[in-house]
Amino acid sequence: MKKILRVLIILLALSSCKSARNRSQISTKKTETKTTRAIPRKTAAIIDYAKTFRGTKYKYGGDSKKGMDCSGLIYTSFKAHDISMPRTTKDLVITGDWVDLKKVVPGDLVFFATKKNSRKVNHVGIVTKSYNGDVSFIHASSSKGVIISKLSEKYWYFAFVQARRYL
Repeated sequence: MKKILRVLIILLALSSCKSARNRSQISTKKTETKTTRAIPRKTAAIIDYAKTFRGTKYKYGGDSKKGMDCSGLIYTSFKAHDISMPRTTKDLVITGDWVDLKKVVPGDLVFFATKKNSRKVNHVGIVTKSYNGDVSFIHASSSKGVIISKLSEKYWYFAFVQARRYL
């Protein structure tokens, strides 16, 4: 009986050491990931400025608190920080550098085709958060105004076309 008890205690001690080591490795990886994903100040400022329009109603061609469309939000947010951007989604989608979805970072633009049976881009948003494949973006929705959505939402997931980097 004593031998069995000793073996159990040794096994328990060895297994607890192993899991403690794994926990420390995991937390180190998380820290490294958070550190390497620091958002540059200018990018954070652009995102924060875009967030000031949350709740603004949708208005085609709008670019103010009175009403905003999706490309107007991009144009206004970048312009406020002295970055010249095209005014229309059609022009935005052909400028900047293409980025793989797995590598998007805050400040990148995400483009969507929201019309039924079409892959033609007609909507754009600014990535506000990207962590382990979880991507959030701010945009001017025609039904809800300026809001933050997640790419993992079924509607946006299937409408996604591409991402582009400007910063």
